[in-house]
Amino acid sequence: SMETGAFPAVNVGVTPSQVDVYLFAPGVERDSLDVSLQQNQLTVGGKRTSELPQGVQPYRRERFDGSFRRVIALPDDLDPDQINATYGDGILHITIKRCESVKPRRIEVH
Repeated sequence: SMETGAFPAVNVGVTPSQVDVYLFAPGVERDSLDVSLQQNQLTVGGKRTSELPQGVQPYRRERFDGSFRRVIALPDDLDPDQINATYGDGILHITIKRCESVKPRRIEVH
């Protein structure tokens, strides 16, 4: 669940081999994004600007602008060397592979 006013909205999906994090951040410049992973904490920060034409006074403003930072707790079995982030169409997609040593392994019985 998301607290009121939290930006960007986040979806997290897990599979046995990886974790996929989707942050919905339209209007954010790719260069302003800062992504880091420390232990099982994924931190995403950035800045979104929203400028009105010169001479226009805001009457109502619902679109978030300014700096943001989200910290997302993830499973403990992630490989920090196997992380990939792509940004397109306002969606930041982060894929983090799980460690091979903790994946379930089928043991053949002889």
